[in-house]
Amino acid sequence: MAEQQYDADIVVIGGGPGGYPAAIHAAKHGGRVVIIDFDNVGGTCLNWGCIPTKTLIGSVAALQTAKHAKDFGVQAENVGFDFGAIMARKEKVVTTLVGGVEFLLKKNKIRYIKGKGKILDAHTVEATLADGKTEKVTTGNIIIATGSVPSFIPIPGLDGGGQDSDVFFANSEAKRRKGVGSLGETAVWTSNDAVTAKQVPEKLVVLGAGAVGTEFAFVYNGLGSKVTLVELLPNVVPAVDPEISEELRKLLEKQGIKIMTSTKVAAVDVAKRKLKYVSEKNGDGELEFDKLLVAVGRSPYVDGLGLENVGIEIERRRIPVNEYMRTSVPNIYAIGDVTGGKLALAHVATREGEVAADNALGHATKMDYRAIPAAVYTEPEVATVGLTEQEAKDKGYDVQIGRFSFKALGKAMAINENVGLVKIVSEKKYGEILGASIVGPHASDLIHEVCVSIKLESTIEELMHTIHAHPSLGEAVMEASQDAKGESVHK
Repeated sequence: MAEQQYDADIVVIGGGPGGYPAAIHAAKHGGRVVIIDFDNVGGTCLNWGCIPTKTLIGSVAALQTAKHAKDFGVQAENVGFDFGAIMARKEKVVTTLVGGVEFLLKKNKIRYIKGKGKILDAHTVEATLADGKTEKVTTGNIIIATGSVPSFIPIPGLDGGGQDSDVFFANSEAKRRKGVGSLGETAVWTSNDAVTAKQVPEKLVVLGAGAVGTEFAFVYNGLGSKVTLVELLPNVVPAVDPEISEELRKLLEKQGIKIMTSTKVAAVDVAKRKLKYVSEKNGDGELEFDKLLVAVGRSPYVDGLGLENVGIEIERRRIPVNEYMRTSVPNIYAIGDVTGGKLALAHVATREGEVAADNALGHATKMDYRAIPAAVYTEPEVATVGLTEQEAKDKGYDVQIGRFSFKALGKAMAINENVGLVKIVSEKKYGEILGASIVGPHASDLIHEVCVSIKLESTIEELMHTIHAHPSLGEAVMEASQDAKGESVHK
């Protein structure tokens, strides 16, 4: 721990899903902690990303269930929605959780300074408050947890904003975007705009079919927009197993979403609400939109942090760290999206924050990325962990694959969600479980059984012989593991 002449043992810059857990973890282990964030605590995840989008998805899922009530033998007529009420519910959920985080900081005696943090030297951080005043805090260690901001791609006619401090400060992309749409708002959306919309656009084009793009496509399609999802790569959610991606594509198209993969946007005319594209499958063409949602990823936020004052190494806007989450300056750590890691996920940032806090307090801890789940919260959901089939083969494993479809599962039929499949990858000689991919109901919940299996280096035999409750969705995981050995009872 830091010597007592400092104001704090640790100063955390950024109060998102990496920063505030790092602060709380350090405080619970005896550290004197200060956290600095200009915005509400919770970061992008709580205020603009994970929680708002999943709340909207929850409302759309409820709407779809009500519309298909007759499938359950339930009579429900004239089912509709109040978009204002949906957004108000989203705000209530966010406000409640922000208040909860603020309570936890107070409970753990963590000082929260609402301002923009800047590193002056290796042991001093300056916070610039909303009124322009500044406050300096001396510290033994610093954890940088400033996250990321929406990225833009260089397309002729598309504003290339999204990288300056204004974005990170106040969600001000909309104020700077060129052109005002027919709904009285900006015509070009980032994800921040999509979760604060005033109305549902008639025609929505989404650039990027990763997790963010597909989730918003699901939301606005469910609310009545004519949605077109445009992706440069051959598959939707390109990071997942192609077999799972193709299944998701079919299910999204069945819901009414138009999907154009292997398609490049050549130019955008914001004033005319049109874009030109070049597609390997569909040729050249043009799309009209009321709103254009740019969901092509995010960039690490490093602007104005004073990294040059201490000589912290930067690579293409990211802050490289080692397995202890240390930067090139020994007492300064970085976690989450600002490191530009492959897994830019809230729960990864949380664990990295705990690891950084441990090391800052003198407890040597390494970050382990072997069993990290990832999920896409469309309906149905997609969830993955570990290696895909191709990744395992590329690493030289002799793989065995087990699959099981939800259409054959009693619980899935009972809840009218019998679509999708579970795919498990294991190593043939010893049976070690290497990874899994799921597309289907509650995939984000089911994947954790495989996460634990990978963490414990379990074998496919141990998973297939674990008794699962009947009827349950978890039986699909059990049956898939049995299928790897050719022993699935219900396949």
